Amino acid sequence: MKQRDDMTFAFGEYERRISDLRARIAQRNLDAVVISDPENIMYLTDYQTTGYSFFQALVVPLEDEPFMITRAMEESNVIARTWVEKTRPYPDTGDAIQMLVDALREFGLANKRIGYERNSYFFPAYHQDCIHTTLKDGKLLDCFGIVEQGRIIKSPAEIELMRKAAMATEAGMKAGIEAAQVGVTENEIGAAISAAMFNAGGEAPAVMPYVTSGPRSMIGHATWEGRSVQENEHVFLEVGGCYRRYHTAMMRTVVMGELTDSMYHAQERMKLALQSLHNYVQPGMTVSDVDNLVRNIISENEVGARLITRSGYSIGIAFPPSWDEGYIISLKQGESAILEEGMTFHIIPWMWGVDGNKTCGISDTIYITNQGCESFFTLPQDFTVKSNASQKKAKMESSATPAKSGKSDDKKPTKLAEVK
Repeated sequence: MKQRDDMTFAFGEYERRISDLRARIAQRNLDAVVISDPENIMYLTDYQTTGYSFFQALVVPLEDEPFMITRAMEESNVIARTWVEKTRPYPDTGDAIQMLVDALREFGLANKRIGYERNSYFFPAYHQDCIHTTLKDGKLLDCFGIVEQGRIIKSPAEIELMRKAAMATEAGMKAGIEAAQVGVTENEIGAAISAAMFNAGGEAPAVMPYVTSGPRSMIGHATWEGRSVQENEHVFLEVGGCYRRYHTAMMRTVVMGELTDSMYHAQERMKLALQSLHNYVQPGMTVSDVDNLVRNIISENEVGARLITRSGYSIGIAFPPSWDEGYIISLKQGESAILEEGMTFHIIPWMWGVDGNKTCGISDTIYITNQGCESFFTLPQDFTVKSNASQKKAKMESSATPAKSGKSDDKKPTKLAEVK
């Protein structure tokens, strides 16, 4: 491992991660693992690229030096970003799996017990078939989850990084709430969110913001498509801010017009769910316990809404196509995983089908402490209500042109320094 001081975390953090991984490799009676999931590779090495659709892998032997297999173009990311010293790049005209097999032979691993992530999005069945037919002397075993066991509990350094992601999330959400007005397109709201996130130091998220208005809020995972916000509608927003690939996310709702009794009731049920979570959640609870807590509150509503999904999921490192770590752990019925200090979750007590045609949401990203849980955010949870009258007044004021004065003795603009 090449020691350096310009990575996302201190070099010692990566040494610890590799050491912990090797302990799990030994526990599973393996000689090495082939890690192909981009989130896992980044967690272990700080390597990242948008070119992960091409095969890439980090091979971690139980004792010897790790090495990477990448597309030749991506080797620059290994050199510029990581502690990895050994690489075996393949050209675009080459065979990635053959390069992997050749490297396993070169480093004396071809006849060993090799773990690989069988469930990785980025190690498809075709590639798995190739390695099984090519590497005939070794034993190939599924090790899916062996890195995720380390990722599920965030270190203090990771929690601090997620605070920076939360700053981008809040900046984006504030801009989206402000931009949401009658007559504005969903695209304009999405643009305001994105600009604010990036201006706040955020980076390209795994998923761009979700922005839907009126009846389009009932479409799962929909986002802007040019629709204009109408009077007496609502806007549903979900924003995931990103910093160094770590994410935090939140939902909020903007109401155009009066807050109806049903929407107020929905707001209060979601706030109660989140407040109850902060009052009761602590290490030692099962994720099923947490799901029951949130689900029971949301289900007991008077407006015909449902919580049609899990009530939350682990969140942290992510690349497209999703910002969540729900494949590691999700808050849902029947799950027996135990909450531990350092776990991080996006809690989503959102309500689908208020009055049959509205979806609204208030959500929170939390981290588990030794006594309970804490939020990464400070943004108020209440729906933002913009009455039609106030919106029309704001439009008139923004479009009005100040009258020019013909007097030569007009006062000069007051300087900021003169304001007391």
